[in-house]
Amino acid sequence: MDISLTEERRMLQDSLRRTLAREPSGPGLWSTLAELGAGAAVLPEDAGGFGGTGADIALVATELGRAGAGVPMIDSVLLGAGVLHAAGGYSDLVEALANGTARAAVADLEPGRRYDSGADCRARETGDHWQLTGRKSPVVGGADADWLIVTAQGADGPGLWLVQADAPGLSRRPYPLMDGSEGADIEFASTPARWLGGATLLDRPIAAATLAVCADAVGTMDRVLEMTAEYLRTRKQFGQPIGKFQALAHRMADLLIEAEQARSAVANLAEHLDAAPAVRMRYLSAAKVTVGEAAVLVAEESIQMHGGIGLTQEYGLGPLVRRLLAADARFGDADYHLERFARLSQSD
Repeated sequence: MDISLTEERRMLQDSLRRTLAREPSGPGLWSTLAELGAGAAVLPEDAGGFGGTGADIALVATELGRAGAGVPMIDSVLLGAGVLHAAGGYSDLVEALANGTARAAVADLEPGRRYDSGADCRARETGDHWQLTGRKSPVVGGADADWLIVTAQGADGPGLWLVQADAPGLSRRPYPLMDGSEGADIEFASTPARWLGGATLLDRPIAAATLAVCADAVGTMDRVLEMTAEYLRTRKQFGQPIGKFQALAHRMADLLIEAEQARSAVANLAEHLDAAPAVRMRYLSAAKVTVGEAAVLVAEESIQMHGGIGLTQEYGLGPLVRRLLAADARFGDADYHLERFARLSQSD
């Protein structure tokens, strides 16, 4: 498989990497990246972007992972703008989400349901409008979202509804998540909502967001392994760098192999992002298993090889390790997707 970058993508990669090296965090970071074309790169032309392919999404997400950047691309753009574009009629809001002047989050999961889509939140049609009642948790990005896209059960089955975050009857309890971002528990009590369409509107955005999570993890692994290799070169015992000890050298080699396998899995998913749904689902689960297992292994081994310093709050390794562990859990961990991949393979 040819995974080389085109000239345009290489220019975007260089711009993102330089900008993120200067400004890896901050409230205005996504606006800065959007000016460089990061938001437009992950959206197709008919949604106001210039890319939107699997390769474009993977490139941007990998660079964000390398920098450990906390931006709302996955929840606000790939999920939020992706659903609204598929629903039609929300071009202004899609543009606002892409350039960072508004934020959105998808409220899908419910307490006690782990990775399965929620089924207890209810939508009721009253006259010419809808009302939602129920609870969603956790809602990643829900703490500061201006708009929520909510899955709920209507009279005709599951669907998607759009809710303003300041709508009456809506309450949210924010809290920090493992990777440093914020989530929220959100409750709806006869909250006004707009009907967007059937639940299938979420299929492609979820796949794109899962690809981004996997690519982000690959970029994060790259940075973690760079830090670990540097530590092995500089930390000395018995008069020589500890990286020269055969046991540590072999462990490092194993991690590099795992990271490359994860990179290949991301490339495969990126290539099949717009394939038939059944095909896409298999590549998605295969990537999630490969990347999730590699992410957990790299997280655990990098801490081990750093020794005591790897456990300190102040050292830069900690946030990256937490980001890897969160990536495994997002949209279903490796165990969940291994079972799903087996079911999909049996149905062929």
